[in-house]
Amino acid sequence: MNIALIGNNRLSGIICATALLGSLTVGCAGGSLTTREKGAGIGALGGAAAGGIIGSAVRHPGAGAAIGGLLGLGAGALIGDQLQGRENQAKDQDIQIQRNQLELERQRIELEEVKKRKPEY
Repeated sequence: MNIALIGNNRLSGIICATALLGSLTVGCAGGSLTTREKGAGIGALGGAAAGGIIGSAVRHPGAGAAIGGLLGLGAGALIGDQLQGRENQAKDQDIQIQRNQLELERQRIELEEVKKRKPEY
């Protein structure tokens, strides 16, 4: 029984070390995290926690955490991708609104200049 516990502890240690190394690599990549990356990270952590809890009920917390982490990563990335797409769309719309406002202002100024040049009858 001690051998099984040592094996589970070793597997849990490997999973934790891999997660830590992945976090450090992403954290050092430069720039801020995108919404997609944040969603993937939150999903992975939440999935690993839930998987670890469920796995401990069947005496395989390491495997449960690994499976839950992978499933959470995928689900979080999908949700983050959808949110990222909406943010990008809103940003594009804001840019278009600003362009339209500048064009309206330009046309208003042009119209005023034309009115000033036109002689009144």
